[in-house]
Amino acid sequence: MIDVDINRNDAPSRRRPIEVGLVLPQIEGMMEEQTARWNDLAAKARLAEDAGFDSLWTIDHFLLDGLREPGRKEGLWECWSLLSAIAASTERAKLGTLVSATSFRNPALLAKIADTVDEISSGRLILGLGSGWYDPEHTAFGYPFDHRVGRFEEALNILLPLLRDGHVDFSGTYYESRECELRPRSSREGGPPVLIGALAHAPRMLRLVAEHADMWNAWLAFGSSQAEQIQPLREAVDAACEKAGRDPATLKRTAGVLVDVGSTMGGSRTAGSPVWLPAGNLFGPLEPLRGSPEEDSRWPAWLRQGRHHAPPGLAGAEHARRHRGVRAGAGASRRGGRERVG
Repeated sequence: MIDVDINRNDAPSRRRPIEVGLVLPQIEGMMEEQTARWNDLAAKARLAEDAGFDSLWTIDHFLLDGLREPGRKEGLWECWSLLSAIAASTERAKLGTLVSATSFRNPALLAKIADTVDEISSGRLILGLGSGWYDPEHTAFGYPFDHRVGRFEEALNILLPLLRDGHVDFSGTYYESRECELRPRSSREGGPPVLIGALAHAPRMLRLVAEHADMWNAWLAFGSSQAEQIQPLREAVDAACEKAGRDPATLKRTAGVLVDVGSTMGGSRTAGSPVWLPAGNLFGPLEPLRGSPEEDSRWPAWLRQGRHHAPPGLAGAEHARRHRGVRAGAGASRRGGRERVG
């Protein structure tokens, strides 16, 4: 996954235009048609950090059906258990969830988990949150799927005070947490930055982004990953911020995109070799970026998104073939006069 801070208004530097992060291959059969074991994931995380990736990401799903082909079920390693182990195995890269469904865990418990991972990582966590969107896995694992946005808003009313202030007293329709304290606390004052995933067709979620989030994510990786997709989404986020009385420039923008790197990461890919790519049937036709910026002229359009507009975005990437085929997300966020991809 990629966490991007692309606010470069200062003089040119030797930094690359955007920072890049990696979404780890949690999904069953994602590594050369094999399932990555813990030793594989740890090795990939350390290799990515050593290679200069700026952030490492996990996704929060349990069981997906039809991601690559109709009727094919694929499971995933649990994201927080994995992220905790990655936190103890790395030193520099930021770590995040893209995104953690509040519908899967009691919000007070999720705050406790996030705070603990932030402590293990020495303050490197980005807490990505979402309402959950895939009905079948909620049914399979026994979680309610009704009133998703209402449940998400109540979860935020517990999560955020606990992480930012250390205590909460809340009673709502779906959740209750009375006189709860978060103790002990991570050494990072105010807790980790909060990222919320939402698209333009979800105005209630965009309102919550504007009111509560430090970062926003648009997940484009299962549909079109072209830069022109982000402009209407950014406009919707800007409008939500303005409606909430927030300066849009204070919100970091992020976008998860799919990159088929092919032969650009060492070695040529032979015809017919197994490469993990979603079928594109969940969010429309699949349109990944392909190859390197030198090979695909559409890459510069993403860089322009960062340089020319206030807060660009964040992104993610998952290896499809060991270190060659890569499912990636890229994005940017404008803040502090520099560019960052994670």
